[in-house]
This record gives sequence, C-alpha cells and structure tokens, in this order.
Amino acid sequence: MSDGRAGASGASYAANVKVTREWEVHMAGKFEVYQDSAGKFRFRLKATNGQVIAVGQAYETKKSCLNGIDSIRKNAPDAKLDDQTAAPAAKA
Repeated sequence: MSDGRAGASGASYAANVKVTREWEVHMAGKFEVYQDSAGKFRFRLKATNGQVIAVGQAYETKKSCLNGIDSIRKNAPDAKLDDQTAAPAAKA
C-alpha cells in the first residue's frame, strides 16, 4: 500500500504527509522555533489548525535546534510505533 511519499529521501513527506491504512492522515504543518524564558532554543510542530502536536527539547544554540528539526525530518518518515502501553506477554 502506498503511503504517499515523494522520492527516496522523503523530503516532501516531512512537509506534507498522506498515509492511508485503517485511518487517513494528511498533515501540512509547520515547525516554529522560539526561545523559552531561560533563553534556550526550542521548537514546536503545529498542525494546520494551529494545534501543537509535538515539542522539542531545550537547545543551547539556534543551530542545534535547527539540527534537531532536520533530524526529525530525516528520521521520522520511517519511524516505527513502539507502544509502551501494550500489556506485557504472559509468563509461562
């Protein structure tokens, strides 16, 4: 089943996602970079409706913050779901 990715790098996938499985997700959000009250650089990912859907850690420099965003863009398209809430397997 196609997940709507464009190109091997998935570059446009990070900016505009369309996934069809049991549900369909279409996301064309934006990353916002800002400084918190302690002067650290942070980012948040917002959906098109303005809702914050992800936040980043605190970075010392803006460059490090931007590198964090680039890392998400690069690594997230193939990220697997690791459901830590799933019930553990029964012991024999």
